[in-house]
Amino acid sequence: MDCPSAPNSLDHLLVQVCRLHYARSHCLLESIGVYRGQPPLLFILEEQEGVTHSELASHLHVTPATITKMLQRMEKAGLVERRPDTEDQRISRVYLTDAGRAILNDVKQAIATIAAETFAGFTEEEQQLLHHFLGRVRENLLRVWEEK
Repeated sequence: MDCPSAPNSLDHLLVQVCRLHYARSHCLLESIGVYRGQPPLLFILEEQEGVTHSELASHLHVTPATITKMLQRMEKAGLVERRPDTEDQRISRVYLTDAGRAILNDVKQAIATIAAETFAGFTEEEQQLLHHFLGRVRENLLRVWEEK
């Protein structure tokens, strides 16, 4: 069995793929004024506005502190706004602004471009198989994340 950090190991290959995907995503998204971690948050708000920080953190599997930083940056860019809850002033809810809604199509196009580049040359069957395997990897990592 290969050492997990060996250049030809599965783990090393996965790390390389993640880094390359991250770099390409960053490049495309930055060109439209969005940071790499922000699209999932935009998509959640597109589906359901008025969610709380803790709900966003739970959906995205990040800490509430991470969400706070993301929201501060997105508010500064004019993409989202936080409003106090009408029932409980201690809670704030997050909403897309008009600018946030307007940028969604550009974000979706950038993500489609990344996907097309990433999976070029893969058959539909190969993509489904890869989707299945990566889903299993994600479940393994989520299980460990939730246990801590």
